This record gives sequence, C-alpha cells and structure tokens, in this order.
Amino acid sequence: MGNNKKNHVCTIISKTQLCHGTFDYVVDFPIQPKPGQFIHILCGEGVLLRRPMSVCDYSDNRLRFVFDVRGEGTKRLAKHNVGDKLDILGPLGTGFNIDKKGSGTPIVIGGGIGIFPLYLTSKQLGSNVESILGFKTKDLVIMEQDFKSVCSKVHVCTDDGSYLSCGLVTDLFKERLKQGDITSVYACGPNAMMKAVAKISKEYNIFCELSLEQRMGCGIGACAVCVCKIAGQYKKVCQNGPVFNAKEVDFDE
Repeated sequence: MGNNKKNHVCTIISKTQLCHGTFDYVVDFPIQPKPGQFIHILCGEGVLLRRPMSVCDYSDNRLRFVFDVRGEGTKRLAKHNVGDKLDILGPLGTGFNIDKKGSGTPIVIGGGIGIFPLYLTSKQLGSNVESILGFKTKDLVIMEQDFKSVCSKVHVCTDDGSYLSCGLVTDLFKERLKQGDITSVYACGPNAMMKAVAKISKEYNIFCELSLEQRMGCGIGACAVCVCKIAGQYKKVCQNGPVFNAKEVDFDE
C-alpha cells in the first residue's frame, strides 16, 4: 500500500448505473489501496486531464469506484462499457488512520458523492462502525444496502425529507453523540458539511479525519492546482492528502 505513481491498464469488469448520472465501475487492479486513497483516470479520447476518483472498495484484485457525471471528462468516462480498457494511475494520496479509531464506536459521515470513499473505510473499521449518509432527495439515495452490509447501524437523511430523516448529517450526528461512546469520526462531503462535522468533533474532543474534495490537475503534486491551507501552511490535497486531521484544516482560508 502507499502511493504508486505508475499507471495501470485496467479492464472494466462490471458497470452499473445506480441512479440518474451516477455510475458504478469495477476494474481489475493489481495494488491494494488504503481506505481514503484515490485513483487518477484517463477518461477517454479528447479529454486531456485525468480525473480523480475515490476508491470505493477493493478485494481480490478488483477495484470499485463510483462517480457522478458532472462534466466532459466524466461524461466520456460514462460511455465506456464492460471489456473496455482504462488507464489508471495510483493508488494515490494518504488514507484514513483506521488504527486511531479508539476503543468505542467509530462513525463515518458522508454527504452526496462523499460517501464513496467511506464504504471501504467502513469495512476496515470493524463490525461496530456506524454510518451517517446524507443526500439531497430520495431519488439520489444510493449504496444504502452496501453500508448496511458492513455497518452496525446506518442513519440516512435527505435535505427535503423525501426519505427517512429530514435535515442534515450534522443533525443526526448531534443526536447520535447524545448516546455517547463515539470515539472517532471519518468524514467526506461538501466543505460546509465537513466544517460543521469538524467543529462538532472538536467540541466533543473526538478524533476526526476529513477527506477533502478538491479540483486536481496532475494528481501527483506537480501542478499545485489543489492546494489548501492545513495547519497554517499550504498543502497539496493530492500529495499531502486528501485525508487530513480535522483540527488542521482551515476552511475559512
């Protein structure tokens, strides 16, 4: 495990559309990634820059990644089919520190596409891990059954209340904290969500790590497109992250 800047030509083994504009790919891949690491993919003809994708799952030399179609790159990527080849760089970046989960209950908190790196993370955190998953609306709720297969409890909310709890993941997080025994938090999602999770975790003195979502160019630390302020210094998310201790992230910079 660790950073591997070598590219691999990988075959698409399966392709599933989870909901409108969201695709689930499994490819053959020779290297075991850490939970929280990412891969960098050439999306296809006419798309110059690679696109970063969180590792969703890995087992038996098969890597799973899930993505939303949000631009020309991911639109081109979504046109690939089973049997096609993908040029993939990685695994890259830092991963979550699973060994710091503590003796109590670890919890993963994801918003939207931020849930993707948290599935493999949940699998490696152990059977007592809980998850909080947030979506805009019922039609966008995905991977609930995946998380139920590895988590002791799965809490789901939607912004508009169209499925299960109405509200934000931070609302469910605060409610869960009232029960005690949470000793670690691993989160990924929009910056506003992660800023709030970091603040709450600090108030309760709970170990918290965040996987930052940032635009990237090269993916290997050469271009400095993805810099952000960490512990008073500018760091590259692709190289020094994407996972950082929540106490060190400056969301107001």
